[in-house]
Order: sequence, then structure tokens, then C-alpha cells
Amino acid sequence: MIYHKTALQGAYVIELEPIADERGFFARSWCKDELESHGLNADLAQCSLSFNHKKGTLRGMHFQIPPYGETKLVRVTKGAVFDVIIDLRPQSSTYMKWIGAELSAENRNMLYIPNGFAHGFQTLADDTEVFYFISQDFHPEAARGVRWDDPAFKIIWPKVDHRVISSKDKNWPMFVLGQTPWFM
Repeated sequence: MIYHKTALQGAYVIELEPIADERGFFARSWCKDELESHGLNADLAQCSLSFNHKKGTLRGMHFQIPPYGETKLVRVTKGAVFDVIIDLRPQSSTYMKWIGAELSAENRNMLYIPNGFAHGFQTLADDTEVFYFISQDFHPEAARGVRWDDPAFKIIWPKVDHRVISSKDKNWPMFVLGQTPWFM
């Protein structure tokens, strides 16, 4: 696997290294030792799959608060997404900054998302599947989010004719700079 640092401290786009022959190819998509050798969290508590019927489906921006903070490794197994993460760690040099990366079944890239980041995506194709490796079990009482369209972050989402967003994701509170982080 090839690890590409992003503009956000501790976040990586990870590229598979296929070994190809006449049958196709083989590539590792998870290696505990290799993740740890890069200083990354290799704990794995659960794997999850998100299936999305329509292009323009937006999920996010989600995270869990301590002591149930999550590290995620995300990849697309069918279709494509514009995957977005926001650094919500007040002590970080990239606090409140975001990046977006296109993840697709075609490019097979993964996004490593450290604990303390909000995560979301918008589908770029119908019938898109997103596969998550997650370091922590889901704890509904620790689930939080920030608004996908919060002007504090100025995320530039791909334009679509119609977005499909849950009422929960539409109604996360707005982030207020200078206040004690309500989400930590």
C-alpha cells in the first residue's frame, strides 16, 4: 500500500499496490503491521457497509465523542463518492480545515480518517457502496455531527441536480468558533 499524506494532520489517502497477471490482480487493503509502522491506529472493532441508491446522496458529517472516538479507513467497492473529512481537534495545526477526495471502485483508493475528525460523503453515482474499517464499536449515545453546509467550514461539494439527505444530517447544529466544543 502507498501512503499519501493529505493537507490535514494525520489523514492519508492510501493507494493499493496491485500485483497483476493474466488472471487479474491481488492487492492488500488492510495490514495491521504496515499501518502501525506509519504511526496509524490499526485497531479494528467493526466493518460496516453503506449502500446508497441515488447519485447525490449525502451522508455526514459524523463522528463519535470520547471515549468512543473512531478512526476509520474508508473505501468504495461500487460506484464513487466525494469523501470529505474535517479536522475537529482543537489542538491540531489543521483544526477546522477540510479536504475532499474522490474514492471509487475504479481508483480503489482509501481514506484514513483519524479520531477527532468528522466524516461524510456525497455519492457521484447511483448504487454506490462504501466499506468502512472502524476502530470502535458504534455507540449511539456518543454519535455526533456537524452540518454538511456549515459556513464555518466552507466545504465545496460537487454540484448535483438533487441531494438526498436524512433529516438528522440536515439538522445537526452549526459550529460556533470560540465556544467550548460541544461535541468533544
